Amino acid sequence: MTTPPASEPDPVVRLEQVTVRYGTQDALRDVAVTFSPGAVGLLGPNGAGKSTMLKALLGFVKPTTGRMQVLGLDVASRSLQIRARLGYMPESDGHIPDMNAVSFVAYCGQLAGLPRSDAMQRAHEVLYYVGLGEVRYRNIETYSTGMKQRIKLAQALVHDPDLLFLDEPTNGMDPKGREEMLDLVTDLATRKGVNLIVSSHLLPDVEATCDRIVLMHQGTIATQGSIAELKERRRQVFEVRIKGDIETFTRALEAEGVECHGTDQDVMRVFLTADQGPRDLFGVAARHQIQVRHLRPSVPTLEDVFAEAIGEE
Repeated sequence: MTTPPASEPDPVVRLEQVTVRYGTQDALRDVAVTFSPGAVGLLGPNGAGKSTMLKALLGFVKPTTGRMQVLGLDVASRSLQIRARLGYMPESDGHIPDMNAVSFVAYCGQLAGLPRSDAMQRAHEVLYYVGLGEVRYRNIETYSTGMKQRIKLAQALVHDPDLLFLDEPTNGMDPKGREEMLDLVTDLATRKGVNLIVSSHLLPDVEATCDRIVLMHQGTIATQGSIAELKERRRQVFEVRIKGDIETFTRALEAEGVECHGTDQDVMRVFLTADQGPRDLFGVAARHQIQVRHLRPSVPTLEDVFAEAIGEE
């Protein structure tokens, strides 16, 4: 007797042909996408529509057309119930002046529906978790940028949500603080079992914390799926360094159907078609009196996936 295949888990978020219009501009345009349980990165350049999507899912922005569900609940009719089960770390600061950290986080817990005593207890716990336990009685206005980011994460966690929206969680943080924030996000997804949507324009942040991505561009979904699978779909990749006119070499390669990406250094990343190999690169170089100084296989990166999806060369 054959075992039936395991069914896919229900998505934590679903959008069906959602359009959000500001005046004559579509911030989201006919978006249809689902977010699986676990940690999913919401990627895209600034202005791609990421923050608008999160605000629409929270019920803060009403879509022009389409339907949305969060945790199986309809956003149009159940937004309060959704927000009680969801934590939101916004990109911009939203603390209340003249409040210390523990009072602010406890107050946010009460707004999410916790009794006052439970909210205060949870505030102490989550402030220690995000690394602010020793300074929890200080006024938030005296905090550094990195500490304010941690406060935003603490208030999003205080009511023990089923789903977290993190909008640019490392915004403005120094390298050490950024690394510590990413460790917290990873811990939430792996050890704590919290579902996450991490919205960011920083590809390394998403790759460090998420297994899947939804990549947006100009208000639409450019691509989506497992990071590992999206990388595997890429063609053969080589790193190339030449002596000669790089523009001539690039144009000649592109005429042969080879995709070329520059880097911060003097190395090109080239993507061959299925029927091409290194000999073809040397052949193009020889025809244009160009010397190949360095050639080695490389592996596709999330940057490559990103560039292809949004049409960058």
